[in-house]
Amino acid sequence: MKAVFITEPGGPEVLQVREVDAPEPGPGELLIDVVAAGVNRADVQQRRGFYPPPPGASEIPGLEVSGRIAGFGPEVTRPFAVGDRVVALLAGGGYAEKVAVPAEQVVRIPEGVDLVTAAALPETAATVYSNLFMTAQLQPGELLLIHGATGGIGTMAVQMAKAFGARVAATAGTEEKVSTARAFLGVDVAINYREQDFVEAVREASGGRGADVILDVVGAKYLERNVEALAPYGRLVVIGLQGGAKAELNLGTLLSKRAAVIATALRPRPVAEKGAIMAAVKDHVWPLVTDGRIKPLVDKAFPLAQVSAAHEYFDSGEHVGKILLTM
Repeated sequence: MKAVFITEPGGPEVLQVREVDAPEPGPGELLIDVVAAGVNRADVQQRRGFYPPPPGASEIPGLEVSGRIAGFGPEVTRPFAVGDRVVALLAGGGYAEKVAVPAEQVVRIPEGVDLVTAAALPETAATVYSNLFMTAQLQPGELLLIHGATGGIGTMAVQMAKAFGARVAATAGTEEKVSTARAFLGVDVAINYREQDFVEAVREASGGRGADVILDVVGAKYLERNVEALAPYGRLVVIGLQGGAKAELNLGTLLSKRAAVIATALRPRPVAEKGAIMAAVKDHVWPLVTDGRIKPLVDKAFPLAQVSAAHEYFDSGEHVGKILLTM
């Protein structure tokens, strides 16, 4: 099969398509003929040498795929059949024509979604649902602040939060993206972080109270300001470190608000946890996809042979929604 390897840490040019043996599914695993794979920031960080795969995971990048079941390892007990149309959450291995994955991390695609577009769903839906609802316990009527409204995570988070009845404020870096967030995604408060103070914008939108939940991909650079933007009993959930990993935290401010700072990562979680998250996504998110309240947004799809171009486009920051690789 064809698969992508990282020849050395660096830019998109270090991605190389090679011919390798297809994986054999182990105990409890399914073999999937991949139709498409999502491109995520974790893949970019792995390419740059900052985010190695967890122990035992494939060195091939790629954390989500769509495709058809091609075979079974021993001890698979879940009711799948060869040819079933599925998506899978991975620890690695997605940039390839075939992938072996624990059956717990595989679910059938939602009704009405084509197989290529479906690749935009598993990583974003699992990340957003697990962090906003399983961890932060976002409630209807609460105000959620999302940093990065128009990326893969941002577009999913806005739609999911709105579908569950929350109010949404979101940041973006250009007026075009701010307009997209407001008009296309339905954000209640769209903030150009280059021209506006997001803390003041959130306070103004909430009558001075602040955000009940903040979903943050920036990390250290925003830590102090995020805590300032929190409402009493607010929850800051950090899921990325684009702005660094180390910063000072004023515990006095946190104490005065009775607030919480939580940091999570999806990729290194055990199979059982990922399985529970995917089961919850299937039960609670897929119906919203089927009825159209959540739409997987694909900006552009590249053939696997153009993986370097796909990463160049991702690095440009111009995309709205997901970038995919097709097999």
